[in-house]
Amino acid sequence: MAHEPLGRYELERLLNEREWHQLLVEWNNTQTDDIQDQCIHQLFETQAKQTPNALAVVFQDKQLTYEELNTKANQLAHYLKRVGVEATDLVGICVERSLEMVIGLLGILKAGAAYIPLDSAYPKERLTWMVSDSQVSFVLTHQKWVAKLGEHQAQLFCLDTDWGAISTEREENPSSGVMPEDLAYAIYTSGSTGEPKGVMVQHQALVNFTKTAMVEYGLTECDRVLQFASISFDAAVEEIYPCLACGGMLVLRTNEMLSSVSAFLQQCRDWELTVLDLPTAYWHEVTAEIALANLTLPESLRLVIIGGEQALPEKVEMWQKCVGNCPKLVNTYGPTEATVVATTYKLSGLVPVDTALRDVPIGRPIRNVQVYVLDRYLQPVPIGVPGELHIGGVGLARGYLHSPELTAQKFIPNPFDHSKFNRLYKTGDLVRYLPDGNLEFLGRMDNQVKIRGFRIELGEIEAVLARHPQVHHNVITAQEESPGNQRLIAYVVPEQGTTLSVNHLRRFLLELLPNYMIPATFVLLEALPLTPNGKIDRRTLQATEIARPTLQKDFVAPRDVIEFQLVQIWESLLDIHPIGVMDNFFELGGHSLLAVRLMAQIQKQFGQNLPLSTLVQGITIEHLASILRQQAMPQPLSPLVAMETRGSHRPLFFVHPVGGNVLCYYELARHLGTDRPFYGLRSPGFCGESSPFTRIEDMAAHYIEALRTIQPEGPYLLGGWSLGGVVAFEMAAQLQRQGDRVARLILLDSQAPVLSNKFTDIDEASVLADLFRDMAHSAGKKLPVFHNNIKQLAPNEQLNYFLEQAKMTNLIPPDLGLPQLRGLLQVFKSNIQATLRYVPQVYPNRIILLKASDRVSSELNDPTLGWDKLSNEPLEILNIPGNHYTMLSLPHVQILTERLRSYLAQVN
Repeated sequence: MAHEPLGRYELERLLNEREWHQLLVEWNNTQTDDIQDQCIHQLFETQAKQTPNALAVVFQDKQLTYEELNTKANQLAHYLKRVGVEATDLVGICVERSLEMVIGLLGILKAGAAYIPLDSAYPKERLTWMVSDSQVSFVLTHQKWVAKLGEHQAQLFCLDTDWGAISTEREENPSSGVMPEDLAYAIYTSGSTGEPKGVMVQHQALVNFTKTAMVEYGLTECDRVLQFASISFDAAVEEIYPCLACGGMLVLRTNEMLSSVSAFLQQCRDWELTVLDLPTAYWHEVTAEIALANLTLPESLRLVIIGGEQALPEKVEMWQKCVGNCPKLVNTYGPTEATVVATTYKLSGLVPVDTALRDVPIGRPIRNVQVYVLDRYLQPVPIGVPGELHIGGVGLARGYLHSPELTAQKFIPNPFDHSKFNRLYKTGDLVRYLPDGNLEFLGRMDNQVKIRGFRIELGEIEAVLARHPQVHHNVITAQEESPGNQRLIAYVVPEQGTTLSVNHLRRFLLELLPNYMIPATFVLLEALPLTPNGKIDRRTLQATEIARPTLQKDFVAPRDVIEFQLVQIWESLLDIHPIGVMDNFFELGGHSLLAVRLMAQIQKQFGQNLPLSTLVQGITIEHLASILRQQAMPQPLSPLVAMETRGSHRPLFFVHPVGGNVLCYYELARHLGTDRPFYGLRSPGFCGESSPFTRIEDMAAHYIEALRTIQPEGPYLLGGWSLGGVVAFEMAAQLQRQGDRVARLILLDSQAPVLSNKFTDIDEASVLADLFRDMAHSAGKKLPVFHNNIKQLAPNEQLNYFLEQAKMTNLIPPDLGLPQLRGLLQVFKSNIQATLRYVPQVYPNRIILLKASDRVSSELNDPTLGWDKLSNEPLEILNIPGNHYTMLSLPHVQILTERLRSYLAQVN
């Protein structure tokens, strides 16, 4: 029965009369005696008369009382009627969040018309199409958006430059002539045919919802409600009209408010907000940051409403642990076709979330709304059995603008209700009833998805992308990047003989679709995988590894620890490997919520609170690292660099080579995977925070102290490349003398130390040349003419020449100056000096040497590189393709990783 659909008569036998009554009548007993005989603007007018001097709306440092707002909306309504707007007309509104936005909405409604929101952030072509498709004759806007609205037949009025004429109109309430059955607004949502569709909502449905919200949420004149969403989404309806109908104060969000969660909460605190209505995706971010950074909510806050997509049970539990019983939390559900909200579920108090549930319940229907869980025969299914959610009652939209066929397909007769509201909306959502009468959302039955709260038809993106002349086939999928967060991925097959770039495809879509509909990742394929039946194999597509996309910029690896740590953060957030320091955050799939999370991670990692505008000014790791370097204060730094913290196996600790940094282990750590932690040990002294060591013994002691903070007791896994192997050797010896165990000592092409006094004879130019050669070889760069050139320069000019050449070849970040270069040089010289002075003792345990196969002739005489004289145990030697430098780079590092992983498995 679980696998075969139940037939109509089989289901009828499964439901007895009591169950039938419970599902259809008891759990849908939501009717009230309240007659919906008013229009939405009349609710506002009544409130404005009762509390004329109360603040109605606030934006930044501007505000309007109820009387002032009503007067200005009246003047606009009279103006619109005078220029030809008639009852039941459609009027577009394209304005930013502002006082004029609220005036415009109310003015259109008071004129008897219905409004169509036009988001100024949309591409010009989409706005032009919406104006044309909706057949509006008038559009309200600001002067700066006139050009973006494109060519159309509608008459434009600017609420800023035309306000002088508007303000001369009469101030009394106009007679609108509209009825509850007339339209209040039409909002465009994503459509599967490649074009959005307009959902038409009547006054009676909007008034029913507004009155319900006032009761459900306990709204009063004392409330201060945040207006968060764009008016192009019906969440704004929930924020605006119930607040203005009850006499509360509506506070319009600013863009700066979203720079960080802490900034958001501080603004809420400054305004003493009592009610927040947030997209679930953003609430997830707020909850995580509250728990992570120990943030507190404003004391004034009494209610938080969430909706737009599934709420994660673990986030609810996290919220309850951090916040407790106040403020109350309400989870809402509702498609635009059911006027904002159809069901609500209260999560107030320390309510344990049932871990057996797939998600937090979406609750029960609101007043005068009915819900039915039906099979394909429109029969109710038993409790616990999945079915399609159908919604009926007063809250249903009239249908789709200028689309009678689609309206008839989605809005069908209600076989269980013979009142005047006898229609059902087929949501396409899969749900089931829980034993207590609450609904649980299980997913979609089609290709519609929710991305960060935005409703998206995948077919619309596919249809638009198919218009590109060089796209042969494409498939759009939504894949989960982390619990509760999905991203769009475009799989594209180019036309034969053409070359497509990710940047080109992204720019093409940005001209036609809103930002939230642009795929985060583009994958170019030679062909789409097919099932044996010839259908697209979506499972194989989703299993395709997402690599770094082909961008305009060449890949540049991190060049210092700050860039490396930022790369780690980006790779974790974007789930793309590898990421270069010149890559564009948004071209890699970054979006607004990830940007907020990025700044929170930077705050955690570096202790610096960067505003979100920092990312807008420069959207690369190179730019962010430059800002962090400017703000950083010299302070003692831990030598530990966490290159991989995940994994249950014993961690690896690898010591820096002669250059002092650990970026040489970048590819090694990445290819070893996530089942074993990997820590690099870097040299102090780069930033002047302390002096570099001049003795190997002192280095080893310092690094042992640091690694004990991660692993207090042995056995330890130690290693290092080049000079790093020598330091790791001394660390192992010291640990043994201290009574600790070293499981393995791993040397990557390290030469055994030989006591020498040659260092005193090395001049500054030679050290600079050696440093440049080492940096260039490590980065896989071709070495320009350098040593002879630098010798010809005066000592004070040599560093400048080095700096210029290193920046030209991308060996160092472009903002590094002479002070940082002197730090690099001092570390390099000190490490050479320490090596030449070091006198090693014989090590009593086993050593493994992974040796580069390509060697110069002088190194061929001793296959052990001198280590056989320093160990009592037989030396294990594994040959790795490549030379001293390339063994740590692709492709040779893959062989190194395989052999090292195999060797470590024996240790485990």
